[in-house]
Amino acid sequence: MADKWKHTALLVIDMQHDFVDVDGPTLVSGGKAIVPNVIKAVQIARQRGMLVVWVVREHDPLGRDVELFRRHLYPAGKVGPTVKGQFGAELVDGLVIQEGDYKLVKTRFSAFFATHLDSFLKGAGIDSLVVTGVQTPNCIRQTVFDGVALDYKSVTVVLDATAAATPDVHAANILDMKSIGVATPTLQEWCESDA
Repeated sequence: MADKWKHTALLVIDMQHDFVDVDGPTLVSGGKAIVPNVIKAVQIARQRGMLVVWVVREHDPLGRDVELFRRHLYPAGKVGPTVKGQFGAELVDGLVIQEGDYKLVKTRFSAFFATHLDSFLKGAGIDSLVVTGVQTPNCIRQTVFDGVALDYKSVTVVLDATAAATPDVHAANILDMKSIGVATPTLQEWCESDA
């Protein structure tokens, strides 16, 4: 195993039923199509001995911890998106947290915002990130920009293991991330890389 991979974490962001299922209340249209690639990225990460971090949204049933612009999705008597303990907050089929993985709950776009992710990763000797999941202009982008701002040595977004509502939105955000030094290989390119 290359020494690099011991210092790299794979972040799997928001691959939950409410974001990926076609009837999900906060559906990301491109989410379903990337599930096989996210599964493969997790398999490769585990083979390499990388830390796998499952970043998920889990909210209070009353929506008291969601952004103001989303609070209307949590009316009295109705289950809102990604409520802790509900089906919509669970990972989609094929994605399973295993022993040695780490689950991080967030309530905002960035996995770093108001969480202990940075201290956890740095305490584990992680200096590089590989990012997969949904959605490119929101949670992916915010997490990536924060990772760059926090001086992670290398930040990679797997091009075809991330998605947005439309291909154009995805491409525009990938271009923005490339402009700040983020690597954006395809899954195949990332799988074949060894450095």
